[in-house]
Amino acid sequence: MDKSKKKSALGRGLSVLLNNSDSYSVDTNPNEEKIKVGVVAIPIKQIITNPYQPRTNFNDENIGELAESIKNLGIVQPITVRKIENDKFQLIAGERRLRASNKIGLKTIPSFIKNSSDEEMLEIALVENIQRKDLDPIEIALSIKRLIDELSLTQEQLSRKLGKKRSTISNYIRLLRLDPIIQTGIRDGFLSMGHGRSIINIDDKNIQLKIYKEIIRKELSVRKTESLVSKIKENKKDKKPLGIKNKFTDDEKYFSKILGSKIQILTLGKNKGILKIPFNSKSELLKLKNILKK
Repeated sequence: MDKSKKKSALGRGLSVLLNNSDSYSVDTNPNEEKIKVGVVAIPIKQIITNPYQPRTNFNDENIGELAESIKNLGIVQPITVRKIENDKFQLIAGERRLRASNKIGLKTIPSFIKNSSDEEMLEIALVENIQRKDLDPIEIALSIKRLIDELSLTQEQLSRKLGKKRSTISNYIRLLRLDPIIQTGIRDGFLSMGHGRSIINIDDKNIQLKIYKEIIRKELSVRKTESLVSKIKENKKDKKPLGIKNKFTDDEKYFSKILGSKIQILTLGKNKGILKIPFNSKSELLKLKNILKK
C-alpha cells in the first residue's frame, strides 16, 4: 500500500464525517455571508473550546513540538468549527492545533466551518480522538463506549464508521472491566494493552490486582502474564465448588464401606454439609438405591 492510500485508510472515519476535500483555500475575511460553510481564517480569540471534548490530558511537551512545527511549516490541516451566536465559533476538532497556534501567538487559524448538531460534534470529537496514535488504550476505550452509549450505536455500526474490526472495538471495551487501578496503570504506561487483555480473563478484581502487582514487581512480559493467568484459572477449576472437605475422615470411611463407593463429606458452614455419593454406571446407581432402601 502506498503512502497516499495508507493515509486515506487511516483517516477514513473522520474524513467521512467532516466531508473535507484534500485541498482548500483560505479566506482571511470571514464576513457573515461567507462563514456559513467552507474554510476561512478565523481570529483565535473568537473560538471557544468544544464542550464535548472527551480528551482531558494534553501533553505540554507535545503541544510545544506541534507549535514549533506550525511556526516552521504553518497549519497543514485546518481545524473544524461551527458558528454559534455573537460572532463566536465553537471548536469541533483540532484542539491541539488550536492550543499550539495560540502558544506561538498566531492571531488567526485556518478553520473549516461545518454546520453540526450537538450529537455530530460529540461524534466527530470522539472519532478524531480514537484515530489519534498517541492516545492510551483506556482513553480510546472510553471514547468508544461514549459513542456506543450516547449515540446508540452498535459495535457493528461503529466498526464500519471507524474502519476498524469489530473484534478490535470489543477488545477495547473489555478493558473497562479491569479494576480502575489497573486502568490507571495502562494509562500511565506501566503495562500494555496486551497485559490488560490477559488480566481481564480473571473476573475477581482482587486477583486482578495481585496479577498487576506481580507484573510490575517481576516486569512480566505479556506472554508470561498469559501463562500466569492460565495457571490461576486452572487452579480455580480444581477447587471444589460446593465447599471444602471437612475433617470427618472416619465418617467418610464408614459410609464408603457401607455403600461400596468412595464417599466425600463437604462442609457448607457450621454443622452443615453435603454427602457426596459418586457412581460410574447405571448398575452402580441401582446398587446404591437398593442399599439405601434397607
